[in-house]
Amino acid sequence: MSKPVIGFIGLGLMGGNMVENLQKRGFEVIVMDLNKDAVKTVLDRGNASEASSPKELAEKSDIIQFCLTTSAVVEKIVYGENGILEGVKEGSVLIDFGTSIPASTKKIGADLAKKGVGMIDAPLGRTPAHAKDGLLNIMAAGDKATFDKYEPMLKEQGENVFYLGDLGAGHTTKLINNFMGMTTVTAMSQAFAAAELAGVDRQQLYDIMSSGPSNSPFMKFCKNYAVDGVSDLGFSINNANKDLGYFVQMMKDLGSKSLVAESTSTSLQAAVDAGMGNGNVPEIFDYFVKLKS
Repeated sequence: MSKPVIGFIGLGLMGGNMVENLQKRGFEVIVMDLNKDAVKTVLDRGNASEASSPKELAEKSDIIQFCLTTSAVVEKIVYGENGILEGVKEGSVLIDFGTSIPASTKKIGADLAKKGVGMIDAPLGRTPAHAKDGLLNIMAAGDKATFDKYEPMLKEQGENVFYLGDLGAGHTTKLINNFMGMTTVTAMSQAFAAAELAGVDRQQLYDIMSSGPSNSPFMKFCKNYAVDGVSDLGFSINNANKDLGYFVQMMKDLGSKSLVAESTSTSLQAAVDAGMGNGNVPEIFDYFVKLKS
């Protein structure tokens, strides 16, 4: 039985490596990205082509996959002129691997369903290196029959595939996960900054905190930067700022609010405004050290 044709939009670090994994596994891919060097890299491997529009990509693909930056970009590609909705084939599916606002995901899913098209939101865990080998963690959600049909496809790209329920549950879970993680890193970075400002030895602070229940991999990442000057978390302040903003929006959509998330989001946005957005999240330590009352 022939493999499905995969249309893939978004060839950043994660998406580019995901496509390389698909090509190694014998899938034909049709790709789109504003970075033409990334597109050329895919085409040079063979069994690949570039679409001129999302509509064309949808027309030629059995499975459409996104690995995009924001919900706004996803909606533009789906709803825009020559967009996915204009070309998508009945019986196909859209899998969104990015981190998006759940309300947006549900809206897109409902509009795709009117055309007989399924949708799975499937945000990712782990790193681009895992993507290259098909070893990602995938938090998948959507209609159960659709998930069951495409689970084998997801297992080509992920070592651990979790089914979380109705459409939007994947993006909800990813935002909760990132809220917890990035709030933790931001708070720990300020703890080290407080030690620096107060003249307390940061290594000793780490030795004390890491010997108790606060110890975690996130604490180690924060210590690596605040004490050793090594920035190795691999997640930018820009990305954390986006995800915390999405979490705040999600809570509003749920008729609630999160004062914790709003506070963390304020700190992350301030670091972005200070020109630190491309740095890894523990580097917010530098912002807190310089912050004046």
